[in-house]
Amino acid sequence: MLKALDALGGLTPLDKITGPLQKAVRALPLGPYRAVLQGRPIGHPLHPVLVQVPIGSWTSAAVLDLLPGGGRHARLLVGLGVVSAVPAAWAGWVDWAEQPERQLRTGVVHAASNGVAIGLYAASWAVRGRGRPVLGRVLGFAGLTVAGVGGMIGGHLAYRQGVGANKTEPVDHLVEPGWHAVGSAADFVEGQGARRMLGEVPLLVVREPDGGFHVLVDRCSHMAGPLSQGKVADGCVECPWHGSVFRLADGENVGGPATAPQPTFDTRLTEDGVLEVRLPGAV
Repeated sequence: MLKALDALGGLTPLDKITGPLQKAVRALPLGPYRAVLQGRPIGHPLHPVLVQVPIGSWTSAAVLDLLPGGGRHARLLVGLGVVSAVPAAWAGWVDWAEQPERQLRTGVVHAASNGVAIGLYAASWAVRGRGRPVLGRVLGFAGLTVAGVGGMIGGHLAYRQGVGANKTEPVDHLVEPGWHAVGSAADFVEGQGARRMLGEVPLLVVREPDGGFHVLVDRCSHMAGPLSQGKVADGCVECPWHGSVFRLADGENVGGPATAPQPTFDTRLTEDGVLEVRLPGAV
């Protein structure tokens, strides 16, 4: 099973579908709603939150279908699941459009499975209303089976392929407490991002006109893109891979697909002009 799931990311013929779809989703005029669908206000992807409603509704409908007299309420739950699947799908597509090739291929199979499940449940709702409860139950259980397959592929995307995970979360475990030297202050050019290593953690160092410094983790929280290769302007840095924008002062994400902020470091200069950094709150 695991090999089959891993193989989805290698299905290069799917690129004929994923390429145009990705461009179409990115071109949608969603305005500020794109950030909401991405989950920026809650700090992580919104899609996993929204899918709880259709999955819960359809699972509950399946239980009612096994009980005498539960058909009418089961149809209501089936309909609720179909309606609530729409915003969940929108959030999923917006997340999907910002992924690398392997994740795009796996994601489109995930979306196709969910689309089939929605279609089966819509048909179930329709035939139940026409007085065909047995066929409605059959279609409902078929839809639940396909939705389960789609959910398994979605779990593979999240936990095996790392979609939606904060790529900077391990930093607190990799940096020792206390102050660490990262270089002479004179080595940094004003207004330009520079990359330095703190053990295994890459850092972005930006020198301000007033002589102060901003230091962030260099790997973007979205997909680990190198922020030091991005554009520094207006007190922010833009990831060169997917366009996530972070404030240098506090690491907050103010644009792009990233949902988690970028970890920042406290800074100080020693008497001999060496820049030192530490994680906030570390002693």
